[in-house]
Amino acid sequence: MDQMSKPTHMPTLVSTWSFGLRGHRVAWDGLDAGGTSLDAVEASCCAIEADEEIDSVGYGGLPDAQGRVTLDGCIMSSPSRCGSVCCLSTHLHPVRIARAIMEKTSHVMLAGASADAYADQQGEPRAELLSPAARAAYDQWKVDGTIPDQVGDSGRPFDQEGSGRIFLAADEAAWKHHDTVGTLCLDRHGSLAGACSTSGAPFKLPGRVGDSPIIGHGLYVDPDVAAVSVTGSGELVMGCCGSFLAVEAMRRGASPIDALVEVLRRIERQFDLLPSHQVCLVALDAQGASCSATLRPGFRMSVSREGRHEALDPDAVLLPDD
Repeated sequence: MDQMSKPTHMPTLVSTWSFGLRGHRVAWDGLDAGGTSLDAVEASCCAIEADEEIDSVGYGGLPDAQGRVTLDGCIMSSPSRCGSVCCLSTHLHPVRIARAIMEKTSHVMLAGASADAYADQQGEPRAELLSPAARAAYDQWKVDGTIPDQVGDSGRPFDQEGSGRIFLAADEAAWKHHDTVGTLCLDRHGSLAGACSTSGAPFKLPGRVGDSPIIGHGLYVDPDVAAVSVTGSGELVMGCCGSFLAVEAMRRGASPIDALVEVLRRIERQFDLLPSHQVCLVALDAQGASCSATLRPGFRMSVSREGRHEALDPDAVLLPDD
């Protein structure tokens, strides 16, 4: 079959949370015109990292317990092509820096001040990471443990479609989770890629790193099978290598939704779950089928396909609220 007659695939973008659509709209035209999945996930995540309204990623992200924002992220197209960065403190775009690590070094992950130094070497501009809104949230948290302009008492992230905000709990003790943008893409050439970016757990212990930048935990891509990204309580995901477990289940013949539910059931069995705990997974397989599953309600998945951009309820909820 010659190059001109090769079949094309339907370009598809899938992200965690309804605010993922903000990134999709930035990346879509290039993807639809024949761009690569790697370019699309990078462009989508970078747009979200720069969005001040999103309180769990990039410039809008909430700081650690010392009032300092640190960022983590990764990018992947196959087990042999992945890059990761964690604890960035002077650069805004961990996904872009992770891609440079993947493409220009023999390493997978760089951390902390050395990761920032590598970003400097690559010509990545330095940036202020603490937004005025995040600074105000930190100042109020230090006084009374509450978050300005937030409502609700679920103790877990909850998708407020259109707002970019997902952290609702006012109780300091409930901040045991973090949340992420995880974006997956299938391009016209049939290539899968994924990226993940986060500011980590709000008011976390300085130095804490969750699942998001760790290959096989927050993100895993096997180009012959599927891509999966996970968001929610990172320590739960780290305990079962959540994204790898889901992709591996699909490799062994499970349907995408059954694979995601298997991960959630594993977590339910192996951990003493608190009301604040949440885990949500999104999947995009090599044929372009997508789905999502979540431990509890409150999550929406962003999907862009055929020029339509939609926030969809999960296909499965393991522990629905009574």
